[in-house]
Amino acid sequence: MTKQSFSHLDSDGRARMVDVSAKPDSQRTAIAEGRLTCAPQTIELLRAQALPKGDVLTVAKIAGIQAAKSTGSLIPLCHPLALNSVDVDFSVESDGVVIRATVRCTGKTGVEMEALTAVSVAALTVYDMCKAADKAMSIGGIRVVEKTKT
Repeated sequence: MTKQSFSHLDSDGRARMVDVSAKPDSQRTAIAEGRLTCAPQTIELLRAQALPKGDVLTVAKIAGIQAAKSTGSLIPLCHPLALNSVDVDFSVESDGVVIRATVRCTGKTGVEMEALTAVSVAALTVYDMCKAADKAMSIGGIRVVEKTKT
């Protein structure tokens, strides 16, 4: 069995930020997705915009965009990136909401963490805004579904 190396560890096993200065800039895109599962009655309230905290999906979209832009401050070894675009979309289903974030930048490192952070915070925002109506919601399945570099 070979010893696996981790780019965020130095030769002594200490945490470090990866040096990407020698890498060329490239166009980077990452798409992440996750799901908030809830009761059908909560979906009815969400669709009718009848939840007490207001327009849930608009607030969650803004929260996801802000989160993507703040990823370098939230996750200690992530590089702060100048993002070109962040889009957060929702697919409202009968028993939940699928959240999808697409993040793009021109840079030396990928934007997977930014896309994952956008989905996570958008899901948490939907949860926060719906929790008075539904105590049994759950968040899961958060993952990168696509990433590209050109």
